[in-house]
Amino acid sequence: MDNRTEEDGKIVAVLKKQAGLSVDSVFDLVNSKRSYPKAIPILLGFLPNVRDDWIRQGIVRALTVREARGKVDVALVKEFKNIPADDAKRQSLKWVIGNALSVVAGEAVANELLTLAQDKQHGTARQMIVVALSRFPSLKSGKVLVQLLKDEDVRGHAIIALRNLKAHESIPYIEPFLFHENAWIRREAKKALSKLQGKT
Repeated sequence: MDNRTEEDGKIVAVLKKQAGLSVDSVFDLVNSKRSYPKAIPILLGFLPNVRDDWIRQGIVRALTVREARGKVDVALVKEFKNIPADDAKRQSLKWVIGNALSVVAGEAVANELLTLAQDKQHGTARQMIVVALSRFPSLKSGKVLVQLLKDEDVRGHAIIALRNLKAHESIPYIEPFLFHENAWIRREAKKALSKLQGKT
């Protein structure tokens, strides 16, 4: 039995015993349409100790659910920071953690997300963290998001966040992206401007 199978098996055994879940892999939760609140603390307990990054990714994806909001965000921020920015092999895991934070982050980590979003060393792993900023109006993150339009790693996601934030003052900063070379960024700019200018 390889390390990945062994670690997945240990998690499954605890999920069955303590949460009463009938699963064969942590990834069964990722694809589940049912809620599993009893599994959240179990998964969180395993996360720092799992060695295989594929299984870690499965745990994080399984934690990317509304019922985990405000319960796992501090731990996920720690996991995000613990992955070195220059570890190319682990950047996909780091992105998945950032994506999870866009769903489960609560006010307790809002300021940390604002800081992480601006830290260029984290590269594209910040993308969904940038989007998450729009969930926290108290941060007054509009100015930061406008600055992030200059950051090629996250500019498209900054446009999405500005749209979600309904930051009307950002209209002149988004308009140039209607002519950007990247088709996806052009589309996001068009959607953002349509919403901000009251056309939808």
